[in-house]
Amino acid sequence: MSQTENKNITPQDDCVVADKFRWSDLYKKEDWWAIWLGFIIIFAGIISVTTEAFTFKAVKFSTWGNGTSILSVMSGEYFMQLAFSFAVLLVLFCIGAFFMGHDVKKFAIAFTGLFALAWVAYVLSAQATMKNYLEYAFWALAVGLLVSNTIGTPEWIKPALISEYYVKTGLVVMGAEVLFANITNFGIYGLAIAWFVTPVVIIFMWLFGTKFLKMVSKPMVIVIATATSVCGVSAAIAAAAAAGAKRNDLTFAIGLSLMFTVLMMVFMPIGIKAVGMDPLVGGAWIGGTVDSTGAVVLAGEALGEVGGQAAALVKMIQNILIGFIALAISIFFAMNVENEDGCREKVGIGEIWHRFPKFIIGFFAASVLFSFVIMPTFGDTTYSAILKSFSNFKGWCFCLTFTAIGLESNFKEMMYYMQGGKPLTLYVVGQTFNLVLTLFVAWVMLSGNFFPIPDIATV
Repeated sequence: MSQTENKNITPQDDCVVADKFRWSDLYKKEDWWAIWLGFIIIFAGIISVTTEAFTFKAVKFSTWGNGTSILSVMSGEYFMQLAFSFAVLLVLFCIGAFFMGHDVKKFAIAFTGLFALAWVAYVLSAQATMKNYLEYAFWALAVGLLVSNTIGTPEWIKPALISEYYVKTGLVVMGAEVLFANITNFGIYGLAIAWFVTPVVIIFMWLFGTKFLKMVSKPMVIVIATATSVCGVSAAIAAAAAAGAKRNDLTFAIGLSLMFTVLMMVFMPIGIKAVGMDPLVGGAWIGGTVDSTGAVVLAGEALGEVGGQAAALVKMIQNILIGFIALAISIFFAMNVENEDGCREKVGIGEIWHRFPKFIIGFFAASVLFSFVIMPTFGDTTYSAILKSFSNFKGWCFCLTFTAIGLESNFKEMMYYMQGGKPLTLYVVGQTFNLVLTLFVAWVMLSGNFFPIPDIATV
C-alpha cells in the first residue's frame, strides 16, 4: 500500500458501524427473509391440509438397523420425497439469497453440497441404536466438523454457510408449534431468567475485566460481556457499534463466542440428561447461557419438546434485550468512558427497533395465527395435521444449521482463541458465572419448590 493510500485511512475506517433501518431491509435483510420464507412454508402446509389439493411434506428417514436394512428404507418413494424436500428448500433459500445480494448460482451449488451433508447426518441419526442416544443435531455437527477438520471445508460450499439464515427460518416455522398460551404462561418465568441474569452478568464481567484484569480496551470488555450474556454474534455487533470497538475486538469476541457455543451446545444436553435434570429447567438453562439462538434451539430439542420450547422461549425473551442494551452501552460510554478514537457513534432511542431481531416478530406472529385463527377455525385434529405437514421442513432447517456450524468450526483456529490471555480469562470466568447464576434462577423459577410450574402444552 502506498503512502498516499495510508494517509487516506482514518481511525474510523476500523470502527464497527451500526446499520440503520431502511425500507429496503424488508427484502434485503436476513431476518425479514426468514419471516417471509417461514410463512411461505406455513401457508403451504395450511393449504395442503385444508384443501387436500396437494401433499406438502418434507422427507423423514425411517429407522434402520436391528434387522432392518438401510437399503430397505430407501425406496423410490423415499427418494421422490427427498428430491421434493430439496427442491422446495433450494428454491426458497435461493430466492432470499438473490434479494440479499448473494451470487445465486454459487449459492445453489453450495446449498446442494450442504444439503447432501445434512442428509448424511439424518441417515446416521436414524440408526436404531444411535437414535436412542444421539439426536440428528449431533450428527449434523459431527459431519460438518469431520469435513472442516480433515480435508478442510471446500471453498465452493462456503457461500451456503449462513447458519443464522436457516435457523431463523426454522424458528419462524417453530412459532406455529408454540401456542400463545405457552408464551403467556411462561412469560414471567422467562423474564425472570433472561432479564434479571443478563444485566447482572454484563455488570459482573465489566467490573471483572476493567477492575480485576485491568484490560486496556474497555470496548473489548463490553463486547465480550454482551456476547456472553445475550446471544453471541448479534449482541456483539450491537455492543461493538455502541461502544466504538475496533473490528479486531469484535472478531476476537465473536471467535470466543462461537468456539464455546460449539462446546456448550454439545455437552450441556448430555450433562443435563446424565444428571436427570428436569427438561424444563435444563431447557431454560440452555436458553439463558448458550450464545447462539440456533445452538440454543438445537441443544434444547435434544431434551425433548418441553425442553426445546423452554430453551427457545428464554432465548427469544433474552434477544429482545439487544436494542435496549445497545442503547444503554452507548449512553454509559458517552458519560463514563473516554473516546479517544472517535469510533463510537451516537445511538438514539430508535436503536431499540434497529437492533431488535426481526425474525422474533415472525415467531410470535406464527404463534398468534395458529392460537387464535387456525386452531379455533379448524379444530385440534386439523391443527395437528397442519403442523405435521411442515414440521419436517423445520427439522431440515435446523439440520442445515448444525451442519453449517460444523463446517465453519476448525479446531486449529479455535486454539488461537484459547491463547487469548485476558480476553479468554474474561470470557471463561464470565460464562462460568453466567452458567451458575442462570441455573440457580431457572431452578428457583421452574423447579416447583417456590412457584407453580408453568404449563407448556405440546402437540
